[in-house]
This record gives sequence, structure tokens and C-alpha cells, in this order.
Amino acid sequence: MTADTLTRVFAALADPTRRDMVARLSAGDATASQLAEPYRMSLQAVYKHLRVLEDAGLVSRPPGPQPRPVRLEAGVFDLMETWIERYRARAEQRYRRLDAVLAELNGAEHAQHHRDSRRSRPPGADHPDHP
Repeated sequence: MTADTLTRVFAALADPTRRDMVARLSAGDATASQLAEPYRMSLQAVYKHLRVLEDAGLVSRPPGPQPRPVRLEAGVFDLMETWIERYRARAEQRYRRLDAVLAELNGAEHAQHHRDSRRSRPPGADHPDHP
């Protein structure tokens, strides 16, 4: 997937109406009229949204007369998932390294505190017979 394609996909999904259309299409194909039902917008506005989704490769409509079913193109999501997973894995690696450093610092701090507390006790305080 090219950066240009990713830009179009994320831009298309930035709109809540288009995200809702994609969510509804994940349950099955629908016509533009069916997609338009819950919205207070013209059918022409729905077609504009569909055109953006089509240009991004998220949906397709077969050629032919109306009404044509709108189909979700799942392959785009596989490509997006690959892109997202790469950065998620990198972030997790950074967090694991940070966790290791923090654990090391915490262990060193705990050891220092233990040494300091032993130094502040009077001689013989560690002996079992000491009151």
C-alpha cells in the first residue's frame, strides 16, 4: 500500500458518516438508497460519500444500472492492519525497553535503600539477641 493510498483511506475514514457506512457494509452489501436511510441527507450527498470510499478502495460497486450493491473491500483493511501492526510492534518494543530500564532502576533503588537502612542501625541490631 502506498502512502498515497493510506492517505486516501485514512481521509475517507476520518468522516463519521463514512465510518458508519463502512460499519454497516461490514454486515453485508447494500444499495446507496439503503445506505442513505438513516441519514438526513440527499441521495446525491450519499453518492459523494460513496465516491470518496470508492476512490480510497474501501468499497466497490459493480457496473450496470441502478440500484447497484455497494460492497466492502476487505483487502484494504488487511493492508491497513499490516501498516498499523508495524508501528504497534515498534511502540511495544520501546515500552518493553522502558519497562526494563525502570525495573533496573527500581531494583537499584531498592538495593540502595536496603544498604542505607542497614547502615543507620546501631551495631549488633541484626543480632537475634538484640532487644
